[in-house]
Amino acid sequence: MKPGEGIRDPRDAVIALDDGDAVRPEAYGRRAADLARLTALGLPVPPGVALSFDCTAALGEGGPMPVVPLPDRLFALRASPAERSWGGASALLNLGAGAASLDRLTGRIGAAAALRLHLGAVSGFGQLVHGIDAESFDILAKRAFAADTDAAALARVHRAMLALFEDEAGQPWPEDPAAQLEAAARAMARRWNAPSARLLRQAHGAPDSAGLGLVVQQMALALGPGASGAGHLQLVDSRTGAGSAAGGFRPQRQRADAGKAGNVGQGGLEGLPEKTRDALAAAVRRATIGLGDAVRIDFVVEDGRPAIVDVAPARRSGRAAVKIVVDLANVGAIGRDEALLRIEPRSLVEHLHPQIDPAAPRDVFGTGVGASPGAATGRIAFSSEAAQAAAAQEEATILVRPETTPEDIRGMHVARGVLTMRGGMTSHAAVIARGLGLPCVVGVGDLRLDPAAGTLTSADGRVFHEGALVTIDGTRGQVLAGAPATIAPELGGAFSELLDWADAVRDLGVRANADTPAEARMARDFAVDGLGLCRTEHMFFEAERITVMREMILADTDAERQAALDQLLPMQRGDFVELFEIMHGLPVTIRLLDPPLHEFLPQEEEGLRALAEAMAIPVAQVSARARALAEVNPMLGMRGVRLGVTMPAIYEMQARAIFEAAITVNRRAVAPVVPEVMIPLVSAYREVELVKARIDAVAAAVQHEQGVALPYRLGVMVETPRAALRAGDLAASTAFLSFGTNDLTQMTYGLSRDDAGRFMREYVNRGVFHEDPFHSLDVEGVGELILIAARRGRERNPDIVLGLCGEHGGDPPSVRFCKVAGLDYVSCSPFRVPIARLAAAQASLLAKGREGGGSA
Repeated sequence: MKPGEGIRDPRDAVIALDDGDAVRPEAYGRRAADLARLTALGLPVPPGVALSFDCTAALGEGGPMPVVPLPDRLFALRASPAERSWGGASALLNLGAGAASLDRLTGRIGAAAALRLHLGAVSGFGQLVHGIDAESFDILAKRAFAADTDAAALARVHRAMLALFEDEAGQPWPEDPAAQLEAAARAMARRWNAPSARLLRQAHGAPDSAGLGLVVQQMALALGPGASGAGHLQLVDSRTGAGSAAGGFRPQRQRADAGKAGNVGQGGLEGLPEKTRDALAAAVRRATIGLGDAVRIDFVVEDGRPAIVDVAPARRSGRAAVKIVVDLANVGAIGRDEALLRIEPRSLVEHLHPQIDPAAPRDVFGTGVGASPGAATGRIAFSSEAAQAAAAQEEATILVRPETTPEDIRGMHVARGVLTMRGGMTSHAAVIARGLGLPCVVGVGDLRLDPAAGTLTSADGRVFHEGALVTIDGTRGQVLAGAPATIAPELGGAFSELLDWADAVRDLGVRANADTPAEARMARDFAVDGLGLCRTEHMFFEAERITVMREMILADTDAERQAALDQLLPMQRGDFVELFEIMHGLPVTIRLLDPPLHEFLPQEEEGLRALAEAMAIPVAQVSARARALAEVNPMLGMRGVRLGVTMPAIYEMQARAIFEAAITVNRRAVAPVVPEVMIPLVSAYREVELVKARIDAVAAAVQHEQGVALPYRLGVMVETPRAALRAGDLAASTAFLSFGTNDLTQMTYGLSRDDAGRFMREYVNRGVFHEDPFHSLDVEGVGELILIAARRGRERNPDIVLGLCGEHGGDPPSVRFCKVAGLDYVSCSPFRVPIARLAAAQASLLAKGREGGGSA
């Protein structure tokens, strides 16, 4: 069916589907382009033509209808946007229906089937073109498709439907097929430009200028003698991506999903002859190779003869998507670079953590921020002590707190998941949970927690007591009652293969933030390039260490403080020995003590009494010292490098532990460790000078005592705006700068990263922020500071190494920014490392495409 004379204009308004690659998706839409490709592959696609975006837009504005050659049988009109997810009106079937076609069809497929086809045309046309309420046709349609309706009854229904159409539309049924097509095409064009349609497609990422093409295609009849009907088929499992036939067939129906009666399930093509089933499977396989993607075909069978009326990417989960692209690349249907670019990095969480089965019912009673992905089921524990007691009985728990503090770390280590009423993406609970790989939901403002009463109350009035069984979904940010079915993580196979390909192309390093040997082992398993951040403070909260740490904090004299530090030294050294052994041959960046000292002290009276007893001093003395350490704004007070300047013995002990551990490991390791020591919260070069002098002195002393030379690297954590602006000064005498974007974002915005979750959702919804800046890096503000710091640092010290160790290191858009900014590596929680590896590979491929003048 070729376009006739007078229809070819400079815009190529109408083009035949058998013109192959000339049917471009950017001009005629994705559906038209795919059908043209299948036609070129020799698959049984009914003939037709495509109308261009320009042509459709003109029709919507009242422009002339181009000449479209029509078949001598019924035809369909289908929307064809550039991306299928952008919508468009549903297909309009059986256009061309009229008295003449009814006579022809009656002789071919019988009166009953012919009448049903015409009834479908009147109903669909009336709704689309004239806005007739669907309910007006429903009663008649149900009568038409009832099993006991004979031809005579159908004829009466047909007359009633035509009368209804004329009454509602104000005009008789148009007999001219060309008039039907023009009216339908104009209606589809107008619907595309309706405000509601614009909003819906913009929500799916469509630009304001998104165009719509149309496909006019000869109908493959699904009603009539023999095996006739409609169905769909794909040859991959939507959940796993493994080879598995999934489809359905509805005999004597024009749509595979029409109605409920007679629906068939997965692989349900039993109503078709074996020869037809084999032909359909072969068509799916050929379309998969030809289109370079796993597909689902919509087909119509007419007396056993199949026709493909539409094709679309097969439905798939994030896990299935990885399996599909790896299989396609391995058979040569697509290249490895294309496979890497097709996967959304965040979707890898479906491989990394247990997930709630999509088919499982969800009884959601609370919603917050999904701060650490995955699903976990356990019994509510309102305190770390309760979680530890339950763990001793091998009982799974969900730790539920208003917000967590460093004192809760032991409870977090034994819990299956964490739920807090307050907090955001960089709150304490969120950061620690991501490091541990625990599902975590924070900022659940619609729940009321009463720890004293031991109750958690939902907005709908349900009360959950301690010990109640609940599930948290850290991927969606939901809290559910009971224990829905879950899907286990999968880290091998296609997932591992895809990441190997990513490592082969990325040139941005990916390190891990790991605070304990257990986290370092996880990081090593995820093939990191080293540790970009080890927060030493988390090592002090072990039960046998916290008391000694508190004695050091509460010491009245330098001698007492040094005595406590002497006890902590071998503990820290042992931790570092284990870390260096796990990460042998890779860089390990250890951040010196950062948080304010009050965080290590008990927060409640009972804890203060226990500490006083352990230290054999009066409770009043302990309480007085704790009050003296209290600060109005501790996150901007005595913490980070300020501790190193005012209490240098703390940093000296940590530096000694680092250097002694490195020498110990290097004496027996094939690949030596080069420790990287990082000074936190710097804002002035003089701070670096003072701390560096002491660390260098400790290094010299340890090397002299051990009789061994030890190379090491000293760097600065850039997490204040002033440090970013003065990066040139800081780079003068340091080996690396690492951007701590959690605090840098907090200080740039003047936002509390622990409290911003209370209003962040409303800010994003109102368009104040495009995205939570603690979740995805603010490239306009914080990003500009990073660019300034990178430029000034490299101007002063061309060999300076630049990294990012905030939680943004696991956010794909932020990783891409780091590549553009010229950073050397990003560092993130261990379970976000695979996401960062894929994002880094995509950033390299996209940069390569830009440099080459095209796309990767």
